[in-house]
Amino acid sequence: MNPEQQIQMLIEQAPQYGANPTDVQTIAPALLTIASRLKHPQYFILQTLEQNWLMTTLTHRTQSNLTKNVVYAFPTLKDAAASPQAPNDPQVMALPIPVVQILFQMLAMKPVDSIVFFETPGNLHSGTEISRQNLQDGIRLYVQQQRKSSRLPPDMA
Repeated sequence: MNPEQQIQMLIEQAPQYGANPTDVQTIAPALLTIASRLKHPQYFILQTLEQNWLMTTLTHRTQSNLTKNVVYAFPTLKDAAASPQAPNDPQVMALPIPVVQILFQMLAMKPVDSIVFFETPGNLHSGTEISRQNLQDGIRLYVQQQRKSSRLPPDMA
């Protein structure tokens, strides 16, 4: 399913996520812009049987008091299974999730600071990091631009 189809599905399912379909439609172009920077239409996320995403807490190399929580998104099931984050735990599995849904869910996941999208199958050493803050800022900027462009000129009667 391509990102445009994913957006349509997200709009239709918005009430399931506690969101207003109109609000989702408003931010959809921003989500599509970010999703278009990524290589895959879906990624595999490690999660528990209760569908809680597996987070990893990373500590800054030189400042141990600085930490962030990340979720890893893998391009293939094989990569997810081979990752050091994949515990040998039958309660944890990797499931495919559409990229747009990953971005949308990250907005609501307060403890998650970033998602690292591994783009190349077989390469778990470099990925594309998208922080929740950058995602929120991008959406905010898009919405502000839309509001400005939709305003009527002040001299319009």
